[in-house]
Amino acid sequence: MSSLDPIDIFRTEAAELLDTLESTLLDLGEKPGSAALIDTAFRALHTIKGSGAMFGFDRVAEFTHDFETAFDLVRQGKVPASVELVNVSLSAKDYIRMLIEDPDNTSAIIGEAVLDELKHLVTGSGAAPARPTAAAPPPPVPQPGAGAESGWRMGVVFDPDILRNGTNPLALLDDLRDLGSCEISARLDGVPDLAALDPEALAIAWDVTLTGDVSREAIDDVFVFVGDEVTLTLSPLDETLPVAAEPETQAEVASASVPLPSAPAHRSAPDAAAPAPEARAATRRPDDRSSATVRVEASRLDELMDRVGELVIAQARLSQLAGLQADPGIKSISEEIERLSARLRDTTMGIRMVPIGSLFSRFRRLVHDLSRDLSKPVDFVTEGEDTELDKTMIERLADPLVHLIRNAIDHGIEDPARRGASPKGPTGRITLSAEHVGAQVLVSVRDDGAGLDATRIRAKAEEKGLVAPGTPLTDQQIYQFLFAPGFSTAQEISALSGRGVGMDVVKKTIEGLRGTIDISTVPGAGTTVSLRLPLTLAIIEGLLIRVGEGRYVLPLSAVEECVELPEADRNTRGRDFLNIRGELVPFLRLRSLFGAEGEPDPHQKVIVIAAGDVRIGLVADQILGNHQTVIKSLSKLHADVTTFSGAAILGDGTAALIIDVGQLVAGDGAERIQDFQEVA
Repeated sequence: MSSLDPIDIFRTEAAELLDTLESTLLDLGEKPGSAALIDTAFRALHTIKGSGAMFGFDRVAEFTHDFETAFDLVRQGKVPASVELVNVSLSAKDYIRMLIEDPDNTSAIIGEAVLDELKHLVTGSGAAPARPTAAAPPPPVPQPGAGAESGWRMGVVFDPDILRNGTNPLALLDDLRDLGSCEISARLDGVPDLAALDPEALAIAWDVTLTGDVSREAIDDVFVFVGDEVTLTLSPLDETLPVAAEPETQAEVASASVPLPSAPAHRSAPDAAAPAPEARAATRRPDDRSSATVRVEASRLDELMDRVGELVIAQARLSQLAGLQADPGIKSISEEIERLSARLRDTTMGIRMVPIGSLFSRFRRLVHDLSRDLSKPVDFVTEGEDTELDKTMIERLADPLVHLIRNAIDHGIEDPARRGASPKGPTGRITLSAEHVGAQVLVSVRDDGAGLDATRIRAKAEEKGLVAPGTPLTDQQIYQFLFAPGFSTAQEISALSGRGVGMDVVKKTIEGLRGTIDISTVPGAGTTVSLRLPLTLAIIEGLLIRVGEGRYVLPLSAVEECVELPEADRNTRGRDFLNIRGELVPFLRLRSLFGAEGEPDPHQKVIVIAAGDVRIGLVADQILGNHQTVIKSLSKLHADVTTFSGAAILGDGTAALIIDVGQLVAGDGAERIQDFQEVA
């Protein structure tokens, strides 16, 4: 098995830090006076800088150093966190991401332009803040007792396992040098003999004299991400305490000093010599864990899901064979394996589940940038971020949601002048929400704009020849024209919209995920686009049916009810609809649709399915029961077969095609519904 490369680990952690930085900067734009947000952004920059230097990303470290230096003026309260500063900082964050993801193709000119703009905002000119250089000798360090110099004496003792955890202590000492004039000396009395030396265990401690007007908080920031792996003793330079003391005196210094904010309260400062690894391990609690999470490659999760799918197929075959045997022992084993495989399936699917909030957070920047570019103030609200969805679904949902949010701001939200004249106020509102609805997830994009104009949409559809003038259509049917390729009601073509590209892609993507898309609108109050999606693409609960000699699977989430086809309708043509509790429901005869041979079953069944706001019946010869289905993709030779979304392997080894309800309703079902409406 492959293991994660250290560079890949750095890129993954840096991506998380950059996401945190972006989210923090966006929050800072709304709360410019928040010291906590400014500190969070500064610490993210500080960590990216240190990690970049540690892993050889020198351009990242240099650029982030200048970014951090400029942002430090904000941290010190010398420069306000204005909207302009937040926008430039977001551009700087984007450049850091480019340097990490594709350093060879990232131009330095872009970074220089971003830094010049950033420095202009914080200093009032394009001059860069002074950066310490290696060639410049440090100022002389005053000797203890030479006067009331400002600064600190420090004892720095790291956990012996800090090297194993991937932290470079020397990089942290270099960060101390950036704070001011610094003299560092190593304590070597804790280094064991060569025979007992563990090359992966740190046995060196350091004494540091830091001169200058440096706050305790600045020192804490250097060690903020290793607070549980370092013990720090501090005393001001103007005190008479010696830097290197006898063990009993050193303990007194430690007890008088203030521990790092994130350091465990039960931990006391060690002696001058670092303890041996064995002794340190003995002081840990048995239930201590180095991490609550484990990073796993996505490909391994996909492979695990494939193996579980094969196990489900094998288990179904075993259950079928056990049902043919009279041996109770075989049946007992079959039931036990069925129970275990079901639990394993649920556990594996749970591992693949990711809170949708990880996707929602990406769109804050999109709304921020669109609001700025279109000069439309917009509030972005998210709901149901804890709703979990398969990671593959989340990855494939990103692009459709980008199109929907862009359309909502560009077309849905009115101009501020027009909104200002209404009770709604000049600021628009976009709400992105998610919730579980049965075995599905409902994701909605809602705006409080002007709503859809059905008359205008219909006129455009008639102009493009999509519908004949005078054809009776409901509003919902009119709204579906928005998903036609090349359809647009925009008066002008802009950089964002007007070419009719986007909504047809959204529909195809959602249908490819076995989902449905609905639109509802209230004139003057806004529009809601709702996406109904399955929890996972790997395994579904299905209804197994028989049509002729073939077996097919319907997604159980689309099935509303099953009724018997009345005898009067079994051989009747031209009257293909049922009266179900006073409601007329059109139906399709699957035998005719699939070209099944032989005589139909004398007791045919109608499975009523729902696709959006449409209800339609499917006539099958027999309902075989519920079937948990592992989805297998069709071959490339069947790419043009849109009626089926995949296939399932049954317990006897034969295949059953999975019916794509959305495509069936949009194809043959649409014609049947149209005929039914004309008759009705």
